[in-house]
Amino acid sequence: METRVLGRTSTNVSVIGFGAWQIGASWGEVSETDAMDALHAAADAGVTFFDTADVYGDGRSERLVGRLLRERPGLTVATKMGRRLEQVPANYNPDNFRAWNDRSRANLGVDTIDLVQLHCPPSSVIATDAVFDDLDAMVEEGRMRAYGVSVETVDEALTAIARPHVASVQIILNAFRHKPLERVLPAAREAGVGVIARVPLASGLLSGRFSADTAFSEDDHRNFNREGQAFDRGETFSGIDYATGLKAVERLRPLVPEGATMAQFALRWILDQEGVSVVIPGARNAAQARGNAAAAELPPLDAATRARVREVYDELIRPQVHHLW
Repeated sequence: METRVLGRTSTNVSVIGFGAWQIGASWGEVSETDAMDALHAAADAGVTFFDTADVYGDGRSERLVGRLLRERPGLTVATKMGRRLEQVPANYNPDNFRAWNDRSRANLGVDTIDLVQLHCPPSSVIATDAVFDDLDAMVEEGRMRAYGVSVETVDEALTAIARPHVASVQIILNAFRHKPLERVLPAAREAGVGVIARVPLASGLLSGRFSADTAFSEDDHRNFNREGQAFDRGETFSGIDYATGLKAVERLRPLVPEGATMAQFALRWILDQEGVSVVIPGARNAAQARGNAAAAELPPLDAATRARVREVYDELIRPQVHHLW
C-alpha cells in the first residue's frame, strides 16, 4: 500500500489507516473476535496506522489494539486523551495528562506511544502555551514520540498547526465536509504538519448501504447523538440531516467506478486531496477492513468526477454544515 510521511513524526504510514472507535463502543456491539479479525485483516492488507482513544469503550479499544501490537509488532499507533473528565480548561493539567498517559500505555502495553493527540479539547486549551509546554516535557520523558491535536473546527486546526511541535491534526474530512480543503490542508502542507482524516464515511452514510428504514441500536451514536446530545453533533453523520445525506449519496452513486464500492470511492476522494497523510475508516469485521484497504488501489479520480462531488456538496450539504465547523 502507498505510504506517506505523517507530518513532523517523520514516520511513513499507510494512506489507509484503521479507526478503532467502532471496536470500542458507541457503534453497536462488536465482539472481541470480530474486532481482532478486523484488526488483523487490516494489517494483512498493508495498514500500518491504527488510531484509538482512551475513552473508546473505557479503554477496550486501546486494549484490543495493544493485543494486535503484541501479535504484529512494528505498527504505528496513535491514541487520544482528554475526554475522561469534563472538557474544561482546568482539567488539562500536568497531573491529569500523566495519569491518562499512564493508563493508555498500560492498555496498549508499550512504554512509549507513537502519537498522543488531545481529544477535541476546548478552543482555549489549544491556545494555551502551558499545555504544549507540558506535552513537550512528556515527549522528553519518553512517554510519547510525538503529539497532535484532534479538532472539531477549522479555526482550531489552524491554531494547532501554528504550534511549532504539533506533529499532526485530526479533523473530519469527507465528501460531505469540504471546509478543511480551503485553509487547513494548505496550512498543514506549508507547516509540514500531518493531516489525519476522520469520519471519512460520514458515520456510514457514504458506504451507500443505508436507507430511510435503516435502524440503529440504542447504544449506537447514530441513534443517540443525531442532535449532539452526547458529544459534538458534527461527529455523527458529519452533522448533516440524515435524509439529506441519503439524497446526496444517491446523487454520488453514479460516479462510483465500476468494480468499486461507494465506500471505496469516498475514501479515494479523500486520498486525492493534497495534504492528507492518512484516512482512518473504522471497521466492525474483517470484510469491512479489507474493503477499506482496497480503496488505496483505486486510481485517482478524474477532474470531472471531483467537480461533480463538489456540485453535490454545494447544492445539498454546504448550507447545513459549512458555516458551523
